Amino acid sequence: MKDNIKSVIKKNFTVPNFLSLIRILVIPPLIIFLLDRNFIMAGVMLIISGVSDMFDGMIARKFNQVTQLGKMLDPIADKLTLISVVICIYVLYPSVLPFVIILFAKEFLMLCGGFVLLKMKIKPPAAKWYGKVATVVFYLSVTAIILLNAIWGIDNIILTNTLLIITTVFMLFALFQYARIFFKLIKEKKAGISDESKNKIA
Repeated sequence: MKDNIKSVIKKNFTVPNFLSLIRILVIPPLIIFLLDRNFIMAGVMLIISGVSDMFDGMIARKFNQVTQLGKMLDPIADKLTLISVVICIYVLYPSVLPFVIILFAKEFLMLCGGFVLLKMKIKPPAAKWYGKVATVVFYLSVTAIILLNAIWGIDNIILTNTLLIITTVFMLFALFQYARIFFKLIKEKKAGISDESKNKIA
């Protein structure tokens, strides 16, 4: 029993999983700094989060350190970071509410889709390039908003809205692509069940 526990711990104690954990741990100070308008420290937290997000998947694939725990931690860290930052931006700029609703709707639909696939005993797809691109655009947009406030003291709602529109477009594109995969997987599952039923009858 102890050997099994040690084996599981050893298997999951990887650099990519550690980096994903760092992204989750920096969320509380990121929220505090943002709401306190300490944009320099908020920017530092966001850069740490973005860099760790960039390297965890790369290291996992290159050094064969892909684990089931990592597959769960990575999207959880992404979602928690995105939701936290979007809420903070809404608190600082209430006029961005429409974009907040769109982004939350996208994450909610993704979550529901994942539950549906798991209920149908279908393995959810791994993160695709367009999902990662949407995440990168999100990090760049928010970092730009924070740095403009921190370095130049620019508090421009028009620029904030523009960057959030760009982010929303990429997020919706990713949602559309994942939706195509979602319906394709369900169709293939139903076709497989149908073929299996025909074989039993035959």
